[in-house]
This record gives sequence, structure tokens and C-alpha cells, in this order.
Amino acid sequence: MGTSIRPKMSVENRAKQFMPFAALRGLPEALAEKEKIVVEKITLTEDMATELDWNMRDLCTGMIVKAVYFEKDQYLQKTGMISRLDKSARIIQIVDTKISFDDLLTIEKSN
Repeated sequence: MGTSIRPKMSVENRAKQFMPFAALRGLPEALAEKEKIVVEKITLTEDMATELDWNMRDLCTGMIVKAVYFEKDQYLQKTGMISRLDKSARIIQIVDTKISFDDLLTIEKSN
């Protein structure tokens, strides 16, 4: 009985064996969208606006902050380093997320 020698499988083809299989492409995204709770943007009260303004005064590039902001019918929270703060354009960038001042609900320095 002879031995059969198989050609060696390439590393790329071996790796493909262990890749996750998505039978229904886009299903995880569709489920996440279905689970999303759509909310309306909160209009800041005068006290909320004053507190937000007060917290914004001390901020500068390089600080670590936690921000709650409105984006696409939902409120998100982002914690990270301020990489850009443009008061004339009214934009703050936390890591790689640009947030308009008008979309901020709260912001505070992180410990």
C-alpha cells in the first residue's frame, strides 16, 4: 500500500478554516439597529447649559474626558483624550470622534 503525499496547504487557506462564518450577512447589524431605542434630542435647560459651559471652560487638548452626546436618534457616551478642541468651529474631538458643541449633553474631566 502506497502513501499518498498531499500538497501542503498554504497558511492563508489554513487560516480561512478558522474564520467566523456569517450565513446571513448583515444580520448582526440589523439586530443591533432593531434593538436601538430612538430618542429625541433633549433641549438643555438654562441650568444644564450653564453647567455644560462651565465644564467646557477648563478643557484643553490632552485631557481625558467623559462626554454624553446626541448622534443619530440616540445618546452615546465617549471617554478618551481630547485630540482637538476648536471653540470657533464649536467642535471637540475625543480620540477620533468629532462632536459638535450643540450635540453635547454633558462633559466632565475623567479621573
